[in-house]
Amino acid sequence: MAEVLVYVDHVDGAVRKPTLELLTLARRIGEPVAVALGNGAADTAAALAEHGAVKVLTHDASEYADYLVVPKVDALQAAYEAVSAGGSLAAVLVPSSAEGKEIAARLALRIGSGIITDAVDLEAGDEGPVATQSVFAASFTTKSLVIKGTPVITVKPNSAAVEAAPAAGAVEALAVSFSEKATGTKVTGRTARESTGRPELTEAAIVVSGGRGVNGAENFAIIEALADSLGAAVGASRAAVDAGWYPHTNQVGQTGKSVSPQLYIASGISGAIQHRAGMQTSKTIVAINKDSEAPIFDLVDYGVVGDLFDVVPQLTEEVKSRKG
Repeated sequence: MAEVLVYVDHVDGAVRKPTLELLTLARRIGEPVAVALGNGAADTAAALAEHGAVKVLTHDASEYADYLVVPKVDALQAAYEAVSAGGSLAAVLVPSSAEGKEIAARLALRIGSGIITDAVDLEAGDEGPVATQSVFAASFTTKSLVIKGTPVITVKPNSAAVEAAPAAGAVEALAVSFSEKATGTKVTGRTARESTGRPELTEAAIVVSGGRGVNGAENFAIIEALADSLGAAVGASRAAVDAGWYPHTNQVGQTGKSVSPQLYIASGISGAIQHRAGMQTSKTIVAINKDSEAPIFDLVDYGVVGDLFDVVPQLTEEVKSRKG
C-alpha cells in the first residue's frame, strides 16, 4: 500500500488537532508516515501512533526555531526523497495554516509536483487522491486531482473528525541537510500571545462571532459570555475589527481567518460576501439579526430575527442552565 507523508504541527511535543485530522484522512488513501520536526519531535510519537501513523520520522535542530520556514521545507523534502526511494508515495499532507501553505508551496515547487490548497475533504481515486475544495467565496464545491508528480495537499482544520486507529508508530531518525537558504531569514524575537483560555479560532468546534450590530467594543462581552458558556472561540466580522472593537487576529472572512467549525453562531452580522467566504463551510450555521432581510439568512441552517442584546443573553443563560 502506498505511503502518505503527514507534516506534524506540534508545540514542544504536543500534537495539535489538525494533524490528527490529517492522519484520519491519510488512512483513506494509504499508510500515514508522520514527519515531526523541532523541539519535542520524538515526544509526538505516542499520539501519532494512536491515530494511525505507521512510522514517525523525527529531526531536531535549532534551525527550526531560529529561522523561518525553509529549514522545515528542507526536512520535508528529505522525508519525501527517503520515502519515495523506498516505495510508493501517494501524497504529502500539510495543515492549511499560513505557515503550512507556504511550506507546501515551496515543497511542491522543489519536487515538481502539483499542489491543492484548503481542501475540506479527501478520498481515494483511480488516478490518485481526490480533494474537495470550497471555492469562489464558498459559492461552489469542486473536486480536484493532481496530475503531475506526488500531490501536495493542504487541508483546512475541522475537515474531518479525529478517529483513533492504533498503529506501530515506529520512530526513525530523519537525515536532513539544510540548504544555504535555510538561514536566510532569522527570527529575532517572539512575543507570547495572551491566553484567553478559549480554543484557537481556526481549530474550534464552535465559533461565536459578532459584527457591526454589536455596536461597540464593550458589548463584545455579550459575545464572549455566550462563547464561554459553549466552550467556543470568539470571532468578529471585518466591520467590527475595522472599528477597533475586537483584535484582527479574531477576524473571520476573506481578509481574516477561514473557519469550518461544527457550529457557527453569527450575531449582528449582515452576511456580506467577504465574511461568508471565511465561514460558509461551517457544518451548522445560526444567525441572530434584527433585520429579517439580512443576506446572512440566505445561508443559515437556523435564523433568529431579533435584537442580539435580547437574544444572546437569554441563549447564554439557557446554555448555562442546561449544563448546570
